[in-house]
Amino acid sequence: MQNTISRRGFLAALTATAAAGLSGCATIRDDLPVIQVDDAGNPLMQPQMDVDPAFASYAEMYSAREDGGHSLPAIPIAKMDKRYLRQIVPDPTGERPGTLVVDTNDKFLYLVREDGQAVRYGVGIGKQGFSWSGRAVVQWKRHWPTWTPPDEMIARQPDLVKYSARNGGMEPGLKNPLGARALYLFQNGVDTLYRIHGSPEWWSIGKAVSSGCVRLINQDVIDLYDRVPNKTPVLVI
Repeated sequence: MQNTISRRGFLAALTATAAAGLSGCATIRDDLPVIQVDDAGNPLMQPQMDVDPAFASYAEMYSAREDGGHSLPAIPIAKMDKRYLRQIVPDPTGERPGTLVVDTNDKFLYLVREDGQAVRYGVGIGKQGFSWSGRAVVQWKRHWPTWTPPDEMIARQPDLVKYSARNGGMEPGLKNPLGARALYLFQNGVDTLYRIHGSPEWWSIGKAVSSGCVRLINQDVIDLYDRVPNKTPVLVI
């Protein structure tokens, strides 16, 4: 069994990534226990896991809900790999509390908390998700954002021109690729074009999907959005 990465090892991996250029990815090794759920969707918590009472049951966390005038469907958690459900874990990153760490290799996003803990979310990573790494900040956040595909995407898929910036983009909604929430990452005041956003495609969590940056289940991105303010530091590896 591999050990959870140390602070020194984590920084060494980050240094190696920077030296290799932005095309590389470092790895956070994670041998933390997996939360299992029963047939009703309730978590079968293991003693060493710190359970946030606000999480209630997984069935409740991922239930159908109304949000911003949109009806989010329930997530069929019984069909998901339970590693990618929201949970509290020992922090493997060594980053200061309040930092977001995106592990593009193992498909996890960590929100570092006090006392050596982190909230861990499962994510899906697209081609754009592997194209940038480093440190950034959440420059701004959007509730049910508008999506404007870049010109390069429109050149490949001309039918998307109706959603171009000059045409106002795609209006918010369940079919919008950015989902219920989006966090926009900037580095040194410059847009990285890297987004952390929601998605209705729960089956893509834990996988490398065809397009997009870092996607979370809509219920999870709503939770994350409410936990982090603008200017939150972010580390993508």
